[in-house]
Amino acid sequence: MTVSEQDSTDSKESDSVKETLDWSCWLIVASLVGAFGSSFLYGYNLSVVNAPTLYIKSFYNESWERRHGHPIDQDTLTLLWSVTVSIFAIGGLVGTLLVKLIGKVLGRKHTLLVNNGFAISAALLMACSLQAGAFEMLIVGRFIMGVDGGIALSALPMYLNEISPKAIRGSLGQVTAIFICVGVFVGQLLGLPELLGKESTWPYLFGVIAVPALVQLATLPFLPESPRYLLFEKHDQAGAEKAFRTFLGKEDVSREVEEVLAESRLQRNIHLVSVLELLRSPFVRWQVITVVVTMASYQLCGLNAIWFYTNSIFGKAGVPPEKIPYITLSTGGIETLAAIFSGLVIERLGRRPLLMGGFGLMALFFGILTATLTLQDHAPWIPYLSIVCILAIIASFCSGPGGIPFILTGEFFQQPQRPAAFIIAGTVNWLSNFAVGLLFPFIQKSLDTYCFLVFAAICLTGAIYFYFVLPETKNRTHVEISQAFAKRNKAYPPEENTDSSVSDNKVARRPEQDSASTLDNYVKNGIV
Repeated sequence: MTVSEQDSTDSKESDSVKETLDWSCWLIVASLVGAFGSSFLYGYNLSVVNAPTLYIKSFYNESWERRHGHPIDQDTLTLLWSVTVSIFAIGGLVGTLLVKLIGKVLGRKHTLLVNNGFAISAALLMACSLQAGAFEMLIVGRFIMGVDGGIALSALPMYLNEISPKAIRGSLGQVTAIFICVGVFVGQLLGLPELLGKESTWPYLFGVIAVPALVQLATLPFLPESPRYLLFEKHDQAGAEKAFRTFLGKEDVSREVEEVLAESRLQRNIHLVSVLELLRSPFVRWQVITVVVTMASYQLCGLNAIWFYTNSIFGKAGVPPEKIPYITLSTGGIETLAAIFSGLVIERLGRRPLLMGGFGLMALFFGILTATLTLQDHAPWIPYLSIVCILAIIASFCSGPGGIPFILTGEFFQQPQRPAAFIIAGTVNWLSNFAVGLLFPFIQKSLDTYCFLVFAAICLTGAIYFYFVLPETKNRTHVEISQAFAKRNKAYPPEENTDSSVSDNKVARRPEQDSASTLDNYVKNGIV
């Protein structure tokens, strides 16, 4: 073996050891506890209303008849049920708009802690609605739970992004998506008739929501605040160093602190920007556009439509009706496994290939599903091919598009811009969610099985956009990512010289260099 080959082998071993060391015990605990009390509840609330649908509608009818002396008419019942389901998205939008205000005052960790109050109060309202005979409590509880979800899906990705080393930032960020999938699966599991999916026990399905919130409320106070928040916004260097030591599991954190200080110097004259300022800024124009496209594609890609068709497709494949809830569990299992797979490979493959591949495969399988649903009566084996397509679409979504949008929002923007960016991303996310719930029944009614071609077109458009616009952000600092967008924006931040593209290329070629030498490069090229 030559000297250069030996050096290469040693370098690879060193990188492997470094990546292993990045996963400290407290970093894992923070991600698990944070996600269990936040994104898990979002996923759980997406699926928990499906199993007790008939019992909830019966409860609405009984409450109405007791008050008005006659049964509720079908149109009013349908309206009440639609409000019950869709008001979750309205609450999510409200929660998203509250994040910047709460986060600025309380910080990332305490925002998550306060958010548990929404979850616990919502759980009590919904669990007690049947005993109180007031269906309004269930609707209000769903709205409050939406507020919890809106805050959680902005505050949690920010927290995880800011406490993680850049080498594992993507993998740690995927914890958000993994726990959404686990929440969906647990909601399906507890909704089985043998567990809580019975007429006498369905309120307990909503009472369970309080458990993850209480767990997070009891454990998160013992974990540090985001060191970036402490250093940037509280100017508490001692507290930031202590937080870095806890999360990274090592005493020497000078490199990490210097990296954040370098970014801080670049941003020293920039205040915490508002949403309007971020939208008007030419320096982040394509970052904002990419976040909007990513979040819109995330919600409009058609996964919600898949849940609408699942039971009917399983029924036509010959699955007995009483067995369908158990078979549906396979979709939740596939979701979880695909999300875990994405978390394991995201730092090797990168964000860009997973996003493009996920949306591209979804477009392909949506096309095949349209054909199999149209021809399902022509051969007995075709419905089984439809089932395979459904599972493939779910796996394609969760392997990339299901979690990466939240990671990219944290990576695209530097500290003063990040809260406003998450407001924009969350607003697009929840408005798109609401639009799908409102418009899909009409699309399905007018196009029938061909409605999936609409979603195939959206997925294909998203994949093409990411191919031409999205730079790879794997293992790059926030400053380097901003520089990667600078040429497309045709504008450089005020702190940078217009000829900084030279240093841009130098930095981009050496993402592994330590922050001290990165700062030296900035000084030499006149950036700081």
